[in-house]
Amino acid sequence: MPPVPEWLVIRASRLIDGTDAPAIDHPTVVVRRGVIDAVYAGSAPRGSWPADTPELDLAGHTLLPGLIDTHVHLVLPGDGTPFEDSVREPDGVLLATAMHNAQIALRAGITTLRDCGGMRDTTLELRRAQRLGYAVIPRLHLCRCPITITGGHCWYFGGEADGPEGMRRVVRGLVKAGVDYIKIMGSGGGTVGTCAWRPSYTVEELSAAVEEAHRLDRRVGIHCTCAEATRNAIAAGADHIEHAMFLADEAGHQRFEADVADAVAQRDAAVTSTLGVGHFLVAALSAQEGGPPDARSTVERWRRINDSNADNVRRMRRAGVRYVAGTDAGWRFTPFDGLVTELELLRQTGVSAGDAIVAATSAAAASMGIAGTVGTLREGRHADIIAVAGDPLEDLGVLRHPAMVMLGGAVVARSR
Repeated sequence: MPPVPEWLVIRASRLIDGTDAPAIDHPTVVVRRGVIDAVYAGSAPRGSWPADTPELDLAGHTLLPGLIDTHVHLVLPGDGTPFEDSVREPDGVLLATAMHNAQIALRAGITTLRDCGGMRDTTLELRRAQRLGYAVIPRLHLCRCPITITGGHCWYFGGEADGPEGMRRVVRGLVKAGVDYIKIMGSGGGTVGTCAWRPSYTVEELSAAVEEAHRLDRRVGIHCTCAEATRNAIAAGADHIEHAMFLADEAGHQRFEADVADAVAQRDAAVTSTLGVGHFLVAALSAQEGGPPDARSTVERWRRINDSNADNVRRMRRAGVRYVAGTDAGWRFTPFDGLVTELELLRQTGVSAGDAIVAATSAAAASMGIAGTVGTLREGRHADIIAVAGDPLEDLGVLRHPAMVMLGGAVVARSR
């Protein structure tokens, strides 16, 4: 890491603190030892910091908390390589892939990544390298590998478990390995041979895993691409739902079920948006010339799924469901610097620009149980700060080009 000064003063034209509070004009942010010491509107009191404190002048820029992507797969390339091919690479290659992807995310202003599944210990090893000082990358929130039924979605990663006792045993092993949370595949997905329109686990199995995880102070996120899987996850006490799709058949048709939306809202479980997966897939396949014969039908199928996903978000939000921003980066054609596109897609469903930013900052941190350390620009939080030219409340697109990225008080990226 670049050196972290004892004191640092940052001045800018505007500050958005990551909550629904109004923006602050002409803010002064005081950082001490990598932690926000104070945030002032306008000039700060003289003598609040040593006279020789360095100052960072970002006039014309808006300060925001570093962004949080709540759903990535660091070991996957995000370039369209089939999943079954990616996982054939040796762990050393997967670790290098994860390092590369994390660096891309950091340059894009993403200072925290919630990885939703990697091959065996690769992501844990990446974090070990980070802690030893060999990697300047975002903060990592890890599950190691997702728990899945035998032969289930992402079984290649190494987390197969069946039956209530099998679920408890694997949860205990993951906690022993040092995970931050537990991820479970509650339905099939993009893995060959699995059914995304059917639940994978019974409520009894999920309940055993959730109960054990909660006993060990770990939250649980459950991948759900059909209504029954979400219904089961909520009945089991899940804290977080990944995707929350309503797939009803192999063709990709969806059927929204209002009682599921009401159950998620009543549980107050966070839902990760992942709208960008289909967006980037359609864009990539549409741009290909001489692609596979079935590319056109795949594009049309995904356009229909994308429309349904956006409509599902609108309906879920009307029911009171809270969304956090996550891209599923690494999967299919989803890039690691695509979080701003995710926010723009949320915006298209009726979310305000301010609420979209909250979904990638304070709401994301709260859903992960780390709101006391990151996600807002407030006293006592880590100084994970980005600066962008212009006002993202007027144009979310300005978030694509951070002029400065700060991680724990150290400037880790600057634009020329």
